[in-house]
Amino acid sequence: MATTTATVGRGPVHAVRLGWERGKLEVKEFFRQRESVVFTLAFPVILLLIFGSVLNYNIPGNINFSQYFVPGILASGLFGVCFQTLAIQISIERDKGILKRLEGTPMPPAAYFLGKIVMVLTMVVLESIVLLAIAAALGKVTLPDDWHRWATFIWVTVAGTAAGSLLGIAFSSVPRSGKSAPATITPIALVLQFLSGVYFVFTDLPSWLQHVGALFPLKWIAQGYRSVFLPDSFAQQEAAHSWEHGRLALVLVLWAIGGLVLAIRTFRWRAGKDS
Repeated sequence: MATTTATVGRGPVHAVRLGWERGKLEVKEFFRQRESVVFTLAFPVILLLIFGSVLNYNIPGNINFSQYFVPGILASGLFGVCFQTLAIQISIERDKGILKRLEGTPMPPAAYFLGKIVMVLTMVVLESIVLLAIAAALGKVTLPDDWHRWATFIWVTVAGTAAGSLLGIAFSSVPRSGKSAPATITPIALVLQFLSGVYFVFTDLPSWLQHVGALFPLKWIAQGYRSVFLPDSFAQQEAAHSWEHGRLALVLVLWAIGGLVLAIRTFRWRAGKDS
């Protein structure tokens, strides 16, 4: 991967400018990896086709499970790209010495973080467009016809991407090497999907598992997307009998802040053997 060069500068404006330039480079690098692009865009669609066909039954609230499943897959795709893919990617880049080379440039960690978030947000937007287009064509979801719901979709996506990306950056320091990163991170992401009501109705979980799932952002991202694509009457089927937009926003903001603090404290340019 090419390194970003820039003139020396200071302050947040400089960091944002460098982060934006780094983000554009990250996006270009992503699109050069055609296999990764195809897998990222196709995997949620494959899950939708499989689960949407097998689990074709009505759930409380008088909707088909496939309608419930689409928001969950959207949330899972977002969090998978932000947390799982990003944590693994950064671990591998650190192991290969790519971050060590970036350390010698004028780019501060904050700019590197922003660049990754720009890349991840681009992936999330493309993934969402493809999944929603296919789901709508198959009659698995009804797209909103008012701007309020789309506004909710946008802020949930932005807040969820920020929280998931910063957590992914922070967690990238946990694996001992790039080779061990998938084995370390993937099981955690998979468990969170089951705890967050992605593959089945969240309220079908035992109450204590619902409380555990509610501690993590994926549950709230999925709930936010359900508020966009499901009828308002379905809010009564949620654990709190409402969409809880205020609490949802608070949880995602707190996770984003916590992820930023952890990322700043744990991020390192070099692998352990080079530190």
